[in-house]
Amino acid sequence: MKKQFIGNAILILTALIWGTAFVFQRVGMDSIEPVSFNAARMALAAVFIGILGIFSWNKEKKASAEKMEEDQKAYKKYTLMGGIFCGVFLSLGSIMQQIGLVYTTAGKAGFITAMYILLVPVIGFIFLKRKNSRVVWIAVLMGVVGMYFLCISDGFSFSTGDTFVCICAFFFSFHILCCDHFVSRGNAICISAIQFATATVISAVAALILEEPGIDKFISAIIPIVYCGIVSGGIGYTLQIVGQKYTDPTIASLLMSLESVFAVITGALVLHEQMSLREIAGCIIMFAAIVLVTLRHRK
Repeated sequence: MKKQFIGNAILILTALIWGTAFVFQRVGMDSIEPVSFNAARMALAAVFIGILGIFSWNKEKKASAEKMEEDQKAYKKYTLMGGIFCGVFLSLGSIMQQIGLVYTTAGKAGFITAMYILLVPVIGFIFLKRKNSRVVWIAVLMGVVGMYFLCISDGFSFSTGDTFVCICAFFFSFHILCCDHFVSRGNAICISAIQFATATVISAVAALILEEPGIDKFISAIIPIVYCGIVSGGIGYTLQIVGQKYTDPTIASLLMSLESVFAVITGALVLHEQMSLREIAGCIIMFAAIVLVTLRHRK
């Protein structure tokens, strides 16, 4: 019971870190272009997780010394492939999110991004033929209604920022499914390190093509970059792994979905962002849908 309490507390802290990261991402856009910012934060996360990955790989290598050579080759293959494929989806999702934050608020971005929790079962059904319960489809419908109140204007159109963040949610959904496929077949921490390295390369190339990155811009945005790279990316991911060891997976998902709530709270406190009653209603409906999907396996 004590371990579960500690695990829950760690996951709430993780959600707080991820939620406040939206504010730092928003502030960072005052000094640097979005893709350049993303490349820098991914690079820091890659270094941080990479160090953990080295220790994890060496520890696992000693423990699996007696494994068949073919099994070890397959394990390495899935670790490398998983990191690359997950990194592609991670980079695309995070780039779309960062561009969206130029045009929308941190609070709205937090809730729209959380829509990936609702999209995962839908995409799994379409592409992987995974069956979903009636409760899941009800939650997805609620999510659509919540999105309508949160993002659709009177002219029945999305804002530019909301559109980019919606696209980001789709990429993060594929990222979750990709992680789910590879993480049980390879080294989870090494897959994460490789995915951050892959995302760094893709973001850096995109930044050189689309933007004009400069040292002065990186220095101006150094605090948001460090927070999003090391604290949100590196420490946040590590805390997630530790926390999930000691608590139920369903409760873990629910606690981590509080990220969107913390994004709204910190956006209001730090950036003085405000939502209309219509947008608040959308957030409430979406959060209820997220809770419903998270608890779908519980009676």
